[in-house]
This record gives sequence, structure tokens and C-alpha cells, in this order.
Amino acid sequence: MKKRVKISELKAHLSEYLRHVRRGHTVEVTDRDTPVAKLVPYEQRASGLTVRPAQGRMRDLKLPRRLKTKIDVVALLREDRDTR
Repeated sequence: MKKRVKISELKAHLSEYLRHVRRGHTVEVTDRDTPVAKLVPYEQRASGLTVRPAQGRMRDLKLPRRLKTKIDVVALLREDRDTR
């Protein structure tokens, strides 16, 4: 069940609307009859990270390849520092 509520009404009766959401319902918050927010029940997930497929230009992004040779970055930094 979905309810619509004005911001002032939500502020005045926040606990009541949060109980409504806790029971699995959705509350749509409006400002002058324009929807501005939606309160939905919190979903516990197995992992805190959700991986979604890339969309738009990000889908065509090519990742850099790894170097095939092993480079000791610390040695390169020390060498650079010693030459200064």
C-alpha cells in the first residue's frame, strides 16, 4: 500500500509513517503536490555492495592492461631520489 503525505504532515507524524514503512509499505513525500522523496522499507542484503552493469558511455570504457614485466616501483623511486 502506497501513501502520499505532505512534508508538514510527515514532520508532525514521523513515527506513524515510519511504522507504516516498517510494515512493508511505501510513503511518497510531496511538496505542493510534487513528489520529492519516497520512503521505502530497508532491505538487508548479504553484502553491502551491489554491482550493476555499466550503462551509457561507461559500458564502452576500456580498462588499461597490466604490464607483463614485473617492475619494482620502490627501486625506481629510490633510484630517482638518489639522482636528485
